[in-house]
Amino acid sequence: MEGFEDGLIALLPRLRRFAHGLSGNAADADDLAQIAVERALRARSQWQPGARLDSWLYRITRNVWIDTARARGRQAKVMLPAEAGEQVGEDPRPGLEAKLDLAAIMRAMTRLPDEQREVIALVLIEGLGYREAAAVLDIPVGTLSSRLVRGRNALLALIGEG
Repeated sequence: MEGFEDGLIALLPRLRRFAHGLSGNAADADDLAQIAVERALRARSQWQPGARLDSWLYRITRNVWIDTARARGRQAKVMLPAEAGEQVGEDPRPGLEAKLDLAAIMRAMTRLPDEQREVIALVLIEGLGYREAAAVLDIPVGTLSSRLVRGRNALLALIGEG
């Protein structure tokens, strides 16, 4: 089995590159390659001398990747993010109220004329300066200012209706 181990060692850089191609992340690629090598060593009796060792290892690596992706998908459905544990016992009302406020604002935004909605989105939401937003919209700064004032007033009136 010395040929098996020598072949495995020689293929490690290629195996790691393949793992990186699958995972897209160096740390995950290292973990993936390590698990694949461990499985290959445990299953070395299943490899047929004369068969392509690289193909066999790639198949093992791909199967490990599929298993990992499936497990992550199941874990994401079952496990809450770590931040959820930090909020245990906290009053959820401020967060809910903020979401409701945001939803009301977004509904009101859809009722604004396009030129007012564009200006509000660029200046108030995206944080662009007046000159920069005017350049994006290809309008004078004075026009932008008046649209912004009209848009803010209309938005406040629409939110007040809701």
